[in-house]
Amino acid sequence: MSFESQLNNFLSDCEKLIVLGVGNELKSDDGVGPFIIKKLKEENIENKNLLFIDGKTVPENFTGKIRKEKPTHLIIVDACLMDLQPGEMQIVNKYEFANIGISTHSMSLSFFVRYLEKDMDFGIIFVGIEPETMDWGEKPTLKVEKAANEFIEILKGIIL
Repeated sequence: MSFESQLNNFLSDCEKLIVLGVGNELKSDDGVGPFIIKKLKEENIENKNLLFIDGKTVPENFTGKIRKEKPTHLIIVDACLMDLQPGEMQIVNKYEFANIGISTHSMSLSFFVRYLEKDMDFGIIFVGIEPETMDWGEKPTLKVEKAANEFIEILKGIIL
Protein backbone atom coordinates (compact mmCIF):
# COMPACT_ATOMS: atom_id res chain seq x y z
CA MET A 1 0.00 0.00 0.00
CA SER A 2 1.34 3.44 -0.90
CA PHE A 3 2.34 6.04 1.67
CA GLU A 4 -0.56 8.24 0.57
CA SER A 5 -3.07 5.37 0.87
CA GLN A 6 -1.83 4.50 4.35
CA LEU A 7 -2.12 8.11 5.49
CA ASN A 8 -5.55 8.45 3.90
CA ASN A 9 -6.76 5.26 5.66
CA PHE A 10 -5.42 6.49 9.00
CA LEU A 11 -7.21 9.84 8.65
CA SER A 12 -10.48 8.46 7.20
CA ASP A 13 -12.49 9.03 10.40
CA CYS A 14 -10.48 11.99 11.72
CA GLU A 15 -12.37 14.68 13.61
CA LYS A 16 -9.45 16.54 15.17
CA LEU A 17 -5.83 16.18 14.04
CA ILE A 18 -2.60 17.23 15.67
CA VAL A 19 0.62 17.02 13.66
CA LEU A 20 3.65 17.05 15.96
CA GLY A 21 7.07 17.68 14.44
CA VAL A 22 10.04 16.44 16.44
CA GLY A 23 13.74 17.07 15.93
CA ASN A 24 16.75 19.33 16.27
CA GLU A 25 16.71 22.14 13.72
CA LEU A 26 20.45 22.65 14.12
CA LYS A 27 21.32 19.14 12.94
CA SER A 28 20.35 19.18 9.25
CA ASP A 29 17.90 16.37 8.52
CA ASP A 30 17.14 15.78 12.20
CA GLY A 31 15.18 19.04 11.99
CA VAL A 32 12.73 17.73 9.37
CA GLY A 33 9.85 17.54 11.87
CA PRO A 34 10.08 21.20 12.91
CA PHE A 35 10.74 22.13 9.25
CA ILE A 36 7.43 20.50 8.25
CA ILE A 37 5.51 22.23 11.06
CA LYS A 38 6.94 25.63 10.09
CA LYS A 39 5.92 25.10 6.45
CA LEU A 40 2.42 23.93 7.44
CA LYS A 41 1.94 26.98 9.68
CA GLU A 42 3.00 29.23 6.78
CA GLU A 43 0.08 27.80 4.78
CA ASN A 44 -2.32 29.66 7.13
CA ILE A 45 -4.82 26.83 7.11
CA GLU A 46 -7.87 27.99 9.08
CA ASN A 47 -9.36 24.99 10.86
CA LYS A 48 -10.08 24.69 14.58
CA ASN A 49 -9.84 20.89 14.28
CA LEU A 50 -6.27 21.01 13.01
CA LEU A 51 -3.23 21.88 15.09
CA PHE A 52 0.47 21.92 14.19
CA ILE A 53 2.97 21.68 17.07
CA ASP A 54 6.73 22.08 16.84
CA GLY A 55 7.89 19.71 19.56
CA LYS A 56 11.57 20.40 18.85
CA THR A 57 13.63 17.85 20.79
CA VAL A 58 11.26 17.86 23.76
CA PRO A 59 7.86 16.57 22.62
CA GLU A 60 7.09 15.59 26.22
CA ASN A 61 6.75 19.31 27.01
CA PHE A 62 3.58 19.36 24.89
CA THR A 63 1.64 16.53 26.55
CA GLY A 64 -0.57 19.01 28.43
CA LYS A 65 -1.46 20.88 25.25
CA ILE A 66 -2.18 17.65 23.37
CA ARG A 67 -4.38 16.33 26.19
CA LYS A 68 -6.24 19.65 26.39
CA GLU A 69 -6.96 19.60 22.64
CA LYS A 70 -8.32 16.02 22.81
CA PRO A 71 -7.39 14.97 19.26
CA THR A 72 -8.92 11.95 17.58
CA HIS A 73 -5.67 11.53 15.61
CA LEU A 74 -2.00 12.37 16.20
CA ILE A 75 0.77 12.23 13.60
CA ILE A 76 4.34 12.48 14.88
CA VAL A 77 6.87 13.40 12.19
CA ASP A 78 10.59 12.91 12.77
CA ALA A 79 13.83 11.84 11.14
CA CYS A 80 14.27 8.08 11.50
CA LEU A 81 17.14 5.71 10.96
CA MET A 82 15.32 2.90 9.14
CA ASP A 83 17.96 1.64 6.68
CA LEU A 84 16.13 3.27 3.77
CA GLN A 85 17.39 5.70 1.13
CA PRO A 86 17.75 9.32 2.32
CA GLY A 87 14.41 11.08 1.96
CA GLU A 88 12.30 7.91 1.95
CA MET A 89 9.20 8.12 4.15
CA GLN A 90 7.56 5.35 6.08
CA ILE A 91 4.49 5.19 8.28
CA VAL A 92 5.01 3.24 11.46
CA ASN A 93 2.15 2.46 13.81
CA LYS A 94 2.51 3.07 17.54
CA TYR A 95 3.07 -0.60 18.34
CA GLU A 96 6.01 -0.88 15.97
CA PHE A 97 7.85 2.31 16.82
CA ALA A 98 7.36 1.93 20.56
CA ASN A 99 9.04 -1.47 20.34
CA ILE A 100 11.74 -1.07 17.73
CA GLY A 101 12.82 2.47 18.53
CA ILE A 102 13.61 3.69 15.03
CA SER A 103 13.45 7.38 15.81
CA THR A 104 16.52 9.40 16.68
CA HIS A 105 14.56 10.22 19.86
CA SER A 106 13.28 6.67 20.34
CA MET A 107 13.24 6.38 24.11
CA SER A 108 11.40 9.62 24.75
CA LEU A 109 8.89 9.08 21.92
CA SER A 110 7.99 5.59 23.11
CA PHE A 111 7.51 6.86 26.65
CA PHE A 112 5.73 9.97 25.34
CA VAL A 113 3.13 7.88 23.47
CA ARG A 114 2.52 5.55 26.41
CA TYR A 115 2.06 8.54 28.70
CA LEU A 116 -0.44 10.22 26.36
CA GLU A 117 -2.42 7.02 25.98
CA LYS A 118 -2.93 6.57 29.72
CA ASP A 119 -6.04 8.75 29.76
CA MET A 120 -6.78 9.31 26.07
CA ASP A 121 -8.17 7.26 23.23
CA PHE A 122 -6.94 8.42 19.83
CA GLY A 123 -5.27 7.16 16.68
CA ILE A 124 -1.53 7.68 16.47
CA ILE A 125 1.05 7.06 13.79
CA PHE A 126 4.64 8.00 13.32
CA VAL A 127 5.90 9.30 9.97
CA GLY A 128 9.61 8.64 9.69
CA ILE A 129 11.81 10.28 7.08
CA GLU A 130 15.22 8.72 6.49
CA PRO A 131 17.95 11.33 7.06
CA GLU A 132 20.97 11.81 4.81
CA THR A 133 23.00 13.54 7.51
CA MET A 134 22.59 14.55 11.12
CA ASP A 135 25.62 16.83 11.09
CA TRP A 136 25.36 20.46 12.12
CA GLY A 137 23.36 22.44 9.61
CA GLU A 138 20.42 24.82 9.67
CA LYS A 139 18.18 23.10 7.13
CA PRO A 140 17.43 19.65 5.76
CA THR A 141 19.36 18.26 2.80
CA LEU A 142 17.69 18.47 -0.61
CA LYS A 143 16.42 14.86 -0.55
CA VAL A 144 14.89 15.24 2.89
CA GLU A 145 13.44 18.66 2.09
CA LYS A 146 11.83 17.16 -1.02
CA ALA A 147 10.31 14.38 1.13
CA ALA A 148 9.08 16.96 3.64
CA ASN A 149 7.36 18.94 0.90
CA GLU A 150 5.85 15.75 -0.52
CA PHE A 151 4.47 14.84 2.92
CA ILE A 152 2.96 18.32 3.25
CA GLU A 153 1.26 18.09 -0.15
CA ILE A 154 -0.11 14.59 0.56
CA LEU A 155 -1.40 15.70 3.97
CA LYS A 156 -3.04 18.82 2.54
CA GLY A 157 -4.65 16.73 -0.21
CA ILE A 158 -6.24 14.52 2.45
CA ILE A 159 -7.30 17.08 5.07
CA LEU A 160 -8.34 20.04 2.92
